[in-house]
Amino acid sequence: MNSNFDYIVVGAGSAGAVLAARLSEDPHTRVLLLEAGPKDNSFWIHLPIGYGKTMWSTKYNWCFHTDPDPHMNGRRIYWPRGKTLGGSSSINGLIYIRGQHEDYDAWAAAGNHGWSAKDVLPYFVKSERNQRGASAYHGGEGPLRVSDIGSKDPLIEAFISGAQELGVPRTDDFNGAQQFGAGYYQLTTWKGWRWSTAKGYLKPARGRTNLVVETESHATQIIMDGTRAVGVRYRKGGEGGQDREALAAREVLLSAGAIMSPQLLQLSGIGPADLLKKHGVPVVVDLPGVGENLQDHLQIRLTYESNQPTTNDALNSFFGQAKLGWQWLTRRSGPLAVGINQGGCFMRALPNESATPDIQFHVATLSADMAGGKVHPFSGFTLSVCQLRPESRGHIRIRSTNPFEPPEMQPNYLSTDLDRRTTVAAVRSARAIAASRAMAPRVIREVKPGPSAQTDEDILAFCREAGATIFHPSGTCAMGLDPKAGAVLDNRLRVHGVSGLRVIDCSAIPTLVSGNTNAPVVMMAEKAVDMILEDCRQQPAA
Repeated sequence: MNSNFDYIVVGAGSAGAVLAARLSEDPHTRVLLLEAGPKDNSFWIHLPIGYGKTMWSTKYNWCFHTDPDPHMNGRRIYWPRGKTLGGSSSINGLIYIRGQHEDYDAWAAAGNHGWSAKDVLPYFVKSERNQRGASAYHGGEGPLRVSDIGSKDPLIEAFISGAQELGVPRTDDFNGAQQFGAGYYQLTTWKGWRWSTAKGYLKPARGRTNLVVETESHATQIIMDGTRAVGVRYRKGGEGGQDREALAAREVLLSAGAIMSPQLLQLSGIGPADLLKKHGVPVVVDLPGVGENLQDHLQIRLTYESNQPTTNDALNSFFGQAKLGWQWLTRRSGPLAVGINQGGCFMRALPNESATPDIQFHVATLSADMAGGKVHPFSGFTLSVCQLRPESRGHIRIRSTNPFEPPEMQPNYLSTDLDRRTTVAAVRSARAIAASRAMAPRVIREVKPGPSAQTDEDILAFCREAGATIFHPSGTCAMGLDPKAGAVLDNRLRVHGVSGLRVIDCSAIPTLVSGNTNAPVVMMAEKAVDMILEDCRQQPAA
């Protein structure tokens, strides 16, 4: 294989697949895409509800665990992350959410010129092929398929009505003029199949001779020439495989995610000097913010037993499973075609402290002890709530120079007063909807946290004991103006103090978006391609 390329993309996930596909549209541009995981060949990847299987697959999932979190009773919290073509877009919950306009305006106001809501909207539109067609807020010709949930569910309808009783309007588009409302999510699916970035972007590009995709190729270090990134070292075939090198004439593009992008930077001598020296890594650039500023959405799952059948009943019965399978096989419909969470809601749990929605609901027509776990033996459903803009900050830090050793992952969930109060208020909001006229007739009992948890202290104790990630770690290579204040990237996603190197994934997000992160990362990659090409035209390769 020719080891010389114009661009090397590390990570074939939500961002990396987009970058590789778009950059290779020019037949004269040579692109290498490195992915640590295997090809996305599993049936469970492509079946929407299959993420209940891939959630625990060590083949397609990194299956990380955090360090013991002192604010969560010392628990190690499970963090699934995609390890295959499409990355986490191949194993996620499929929900298409962009966040609030105010999120992006706040990025721009903090000095990240070009990232306001007005600036990023064209890239959301460009990426999207919405079932509803093109409009002011949506695209109809992009690579990423976005579909409506085909049929109404009585439980979701009751939830929406219950939210309306609390003053939350019904909405048919969380990604339009405003996010506030309750309704059905749109999903990254098409005709009953998952639509990952591997399927939407990478698959149509795989036949190009100027694009090389290397799976089972774990990046171990960025090759530096002084303070310029010139290539990547990687291990082909996993930890016991063969060491290889590839050179990039123009740029190295890190899209390994919020955990592994900062890890790779630190292993390459780019990060906090004290941390690097501690592990014997020669310091190339002292960049204190690498691995810091970690943010995530903490989900709190309220479980209810219903007096009416839910998806639990079908999944716990041979005939029920057969019916679900027949629905999908014959019509590409039913629960197997839409994943687990169908309904959603964005509202204010602390209305006196937030001008926009500060919590999000994911409503599932089934119940289990955790996402992707075995469903309960009773007719159950789940109201999952999370705070949208947490103040808590954690970190990602290498433990050694071994690139195959997971780094220290410390989220520090619920470490601020606002986060604790918002999360408790979110639980109370969920209970209020469950107790509404529309929903109460369907509820036999609240299983978790249960009636014994009434005080704020009781509810907070439950949140610490049962809270889990909703799979949105972000911010660990944040955009910003001042490297001394923690910024890692400039507004064009270039690493401060380094040439030929960008980070394009969830780690670049300075503050967490108000919602699911897949769509924003796809947008970021689309925008990054334009910036890369603009910068290339201004400074041709040597």
